[in-house]
Amino acid sequence: MEGERLASPARSSGLPAGGAGGESPGVDAPLLGSSGSSTLLQAEVLDLDEDEDDLEVFSKDASLMDMNSFSPMMPTSPLSMINQIKFEDEPDLKDLFITVDEPESHVTTIETFITYRIITKTSRGEFDSSEFEVRRRYQDFLWLKGKLEEAHPTLIIPPLPEKFIVKGMVERFNDDFIETRRKALHKFLNRIADHPTLTFNEDFKVFLTAQAWELSSHKKQGPGLLSRMGQTVRAVALSMRGVKSRPEEFMEMNNFIEVFSQKINLIDKISQRIYKEEREYSDEMREYGPIHILWSASEEDLVDTLKGIASCIDKCSKATEKRMSGLSEALLPVVHEYVLYSEMLMGVMKRRDQIQAELDSKVEALTYKKADTDLLTEEIGKLEDKVECANNALKADWERWRHNMQNDIKSAFTDMAEENIQYYEQCLATWESFLASQTDLHLEETSEDKPESH
Repeated sequence: MEGERLASPARSSGLPAGGAGGESPGVDAPLLGSSGSSTLLQAEVLDLDEDEDDLEVFSKDASLMDMNSFSPMMPTSPLSMINQIKFEDEPDLKDLFITVDEPESHVTTIETFITYRIITKTSRGEFDSSEFEVRRRYQDFLWLKGKLEEAHPTLIIPPLPEKFIVKGMVERFNDDFIETRRKALHKFLNRIADHPTLTFNEDFKVFLTAQAWELSSHKKQGPGLLSRMGQTVRAVALSMRGVKSRPEEFMEMNNFIEVFSQKINLIDKISQRIYKEEREYSDEMREYGPIHILWSASEEDLVDTLKGIASCIDKCSKATEKRMSGLSEALLPVVHEYVLYSEMLMGVMKRRDQIQAELDSKVEALTYKKADTDLLTEEIGKLEDKVECANNALKADWERWRHNMQNDIKSAFTDMAEENIQYYEQCLATWESFLASQTDLHLEETSEDKPESH
């Protein structure tokens, strides 16, 4: 069942007069730019929103393409992109601010789920108000992602966090899981808001502003289940058929994605393992220090030394905790987000290939005169424009994504380096101070042991 009935927009708008799901003129192709608490039992975790997931499969598959019709959301000619270019010398003024916070748990007779408050502040004229407040659940985010993929099949849509962290988890959803997901959802929406094309998507606007009943009604619009199943079958058929000749630039792009996916997955796996091991080390450190305090009670001559050791261990333990916090905040989420991005990129390449495969199949049919030649010639002309628009969209978004990825990765590793330097300098200073105190203590004891001279 939907949880949106709990949403209560402070100031919300109705659906636009132009209809639901339509795109604003002139924003379908990418803009060229250089910027770039609740608990759940195991069964409930694995079955969360199960009734909606089956439909979600068709929604996602259908979003790959509409093989028999020309989607109005994709420009029918490359010339339609002329007014959609964002020149680099134009000022980049942010006019859409989104915050995801205040997760709430909801328990019904059939499911348990979390909703998140979304506050939107904007100065855009197409919005009916300057501020909106709604509540959304994870399924709503999945819906938005599917609609963006459907409207913009070869744009790189930001990834959502996984539905489950670990399948088969026995423990219930804890605060750490909810907070991790909240941060990821916050980043997802702000990535969309900062994208030069996706930010103007009509479904995105509805997601941010619609009341519960409006969003529910909006979701029901569009092709029915049987239509989506037919689209899915055609998409699978074309996917199996393959592409006869992928352009060289997309071959290079695909090779990059494969290597990138392999490397970023390995870095993510090792980083997670290091974090787990250092977390265990930190736990041991917290138990290690107090033992020296207890020992000092029975060693009168070693009291100062043992207490000094305990103090050093305590300070280093706190420094380790701070470093672990920095690692979990700065590095791990960035690396894992790009693991998810690598999966999204593979999906984008697949959708591009499917659009080209549709063109190839029509050209082949014309070659062997398997259908009305005049009709095929007309369809081929439209499909050639569609393929060119899809290719141009991907090439423009690819450069933007690469630029953002490099900046994010550099920033994450730079932050990690600074955290490491501060950590090791603090620990080094702590132990050097201890050694200096022991040297002074030794000199005092030696002086006291010397016989007085007459």
